[in-house]
Amino acid sequence: MRKRVVVTGLGAVTPIGNTLEEYWQGLKEGRNGAGPLTKFDPVNFDTKFAFEVKNFDPLLYIDKKAVRRMDLFTQYAVATSIMAIQDSGINTEEIDLERAGVVYGSGIGGMETFEQQHRAFLEFGPGRVSPFFVPMMISDIAAGQISMQFKFRGPNYATTSACATSSHAIADAFMIIQRGTSDVMICGGSEASITKMAYAGFNSARAMSTWNDRFLEASRPFDKDRNGFVMGEGSGTLILEDYDHAVKRGAKIYAELIGVGLTGDAFHLTAPAPEGEGAFRSMRDAIRDAGIQTTDIDYINAHGTSTELNDLNETKAIKNLFGEHAYKMNISSTKSMTGHLLGASGAIESIAAVMALKNGIIPPTINLDEPSPECDLNYTPKVAVNRDIKYALSNTFGFGGHNASLIFKKFQ
Repeated sequence: MRKRVVVTGLGAVTPIGNTLEEYWQGLKEGRNGAGPLTKFDPVNFDTKFAFEVKNFDPLLYIDKKAVRRMDLFTQYAVATSIMAIQDSGINTEEIDLERAGVVYGSGIGGMETFEQQHRAFLEFGPGRVSPFFVPMMISDIAAGQISMQFKFRGPNYATTSACATSSHAIADAFMIIQRGTSDVMICGGSEASITKMAYAGFNSARAMSTWNDRFLEASRPFDKDRNGFVMGEGSGTLILEDYDHAVKRGAKIYAELIGVGLTGDAFHLTAPAPEGEGAFRSMRDAIRDAGIQTTDIDYINAHGTSTELNDLNETKAIKNLFGEHAYKMNISSTKSMTGHLLGASGAIESIAAVMALKNGIIPPTINLDEPSPECDLNYTPKVAVNRDIKYALSNTFGFGGHNASLIFKKFQ
């Protein structure tokens, strides 16, 4: 008998809001978080805009000395984890800390730290490289810092699977609780990769939009004029909890996580498998794991990156799996508002799906002026809509052919 797993706490730092409440309000309003780059001078770069986090103050959550020893991605992760624990109402002095763990990911890790320390190395030599360079840079350090913050001594590790990173973290945390190993898990992902090297690499790969004179319109999933993703940054954290444990302590419950689907394309470094075959199997396996039917799904928070191949193949996968029901669901890509948070995207989009379930409101896909001919589903264009949602599915698909689908159920 598998344990039931519920969501009891949420925390978010995003380009459209630095708390759960601000983020959710931004999604409902269709707020656009894009703007000109401020983190570095983009004069020599093809893309000169991004979805940056605004007005984040780590000192609201972390002491000054600790901040200096954390890359920005870790600051985001610790901050949203503190938010989520506070939101959950968990008193860490009243739970078994050996049955509380962390699975937390980053697709790239401390890119900013790496670039800063590499410049110091080239200019001044190895003696000027910080002793904190490695523990600030490595992708697993956010999970480590979070576990130390709360003294959680259960399972503690990181996932790294490109854009699917934080969905894999959530899936792993789900399965750990299901099998009875832990009662409480902090999970999610964080990314702070708006840096010179990341921009140079993605521009060279021709993956990012270059609509510098139309940056507010550049992230346009499923639109016929889409021409690449737009980089975002931030973090999302979920508290997953054993249902009985949550009920015993009188926790508020946002939703229930009931199924995961994890597949590999085994096809190409960056392109999705033809016809969205890997995405098809990921969604199919999540539905099977949840023990429901395709016709039960009301809403899909799509991966929807605003790239030509991804949007087309995700749409094909949805059509192939759901048949006529594909046209009865609402679908949206919240990346149209937040940009693509890479390894953190699955976490903030799972939060969007959970809040949609709880509130009966589906966030829109903004900038969808004219869908591609083959992208003919209901992508909830322009404005949010009210709809009673019982089951929501969140998709994330990463470079290397990593696919993850999560199914959340309205809690009753």
